[in-house]
Amino acid sequence: MSAPRIRRWWFVGALFGAAILAAAFLCDAAVQTWVVQHQTPSALGLMRFVTKWGDWPTHVAAGVLGAAIAYALGKREWLVIFAAMVIACAVAGSVNRVIKVTAGRSRPSVKVERGWNGPSAKSDYHAFPSGHTAASTAFFAALVFARRRIGLALLPNPLLIAASRIYLNAHYLSDVVFAAMLGIACAALVWYFAARQPVLRPSG
Repeated sequence: MSAPRIRRWWFVGALFGAAILAAAFLCDAAVQTWVVQHQTPSALGLMRFVTKWGDWPTHVAAGVLGAAIAYALGKREWLVIFAAMVIACAVAGSVNRVIKVTAGRSRPSVKVERGWNGPSAKSDYHAFPSGHTAASTAFFAALVFARRRIGLALLPNPLLIAASRIYLNAHYLSDVVFAAMLGIACAALVWYFAARQPVLRPSG
């Protein structure tokens, strides 16, 4: 794909993402109200279990294990793919951390002043964006770029993790939407370079 075409795709993606994010911000209050009204003990327990698997250490461990198995079996293409998944997850997590510490958006669940409060080291002000969602989306989006069918089959994982963060009232809808976009962007950037490795072959 030529450089001008890549730039056009990034531009179109940015416009589309901005529209979706704007809609998400408009729906934040309504979604949060609905979530609070429909929480149940059993569902909360399930979502707490789901969300434990959504942070970056779990994804990095899974990626490293996959890379080790690929190396042992001599599957060099999968070694590169798993490495790209781990790197995408790490990049998304790092960028996400910088943004959330800088933005200082209060979480919907805490009894503090709502809004954007600027740089803060306190977790109560780390709503935007969702770290779990960014890490999980980047991890699996990299797999989508590498092996589309397998990646798409596993996409329910980051979607469920994003839903758990909203249901647990840890994040607003816009927090997870932006985090998902961040994860996809990081995965695309990492895969742009990873795909140049000679061991990789085009695959659907």
